Amino acid sequence: MQRIIGEFTVELTPQQDEKAMGRMLLSKAYSGDLRGNSFGQMLSVRTDEPGSAGYVAMETVNGSLAGKNGTFSLQHSGIMSRGEQQLTIVVVPDSATGELTGLYGNMQIQNVDGKHFYDFEYAFAK
Repeated sequence: MQRIIGEFTVELTPQQDEKAMGRMLLSKAYSGDLRGNSFGQMLSVRTDEPGSAGYVAMETVNGSLAGKNGTFSLQHSGIMSRGEQQLTIVVVPDSATGELTGLYGNMQIQNVDGKHFYDFEYAFAK
């Protein structure tokens, strides 16, 4: 597996915002060894307990990864339990196109002082 770390910006556009459930469009710009843009949708649920929530999202990235061009999709599943985060982001199997065909892997994201960072472990099926 290869591992890369980089930065991204994200823009969230609310489509529905109710206390119990929200839906947002997302748009990202990745920089570093993963370069390009993405779009997707997110569903979230907030609770009455501060720091507790959940979200799922689907995102399609169009760009280059270590110099290879194409697209791939990511599936997100996140839980926040009283401030403790569990996050799973995986490449959707067989979603990659172009020079990225065969891509698989997983990603972690962090928000540090308002900046977003990705940590992406990936490989290509033989």
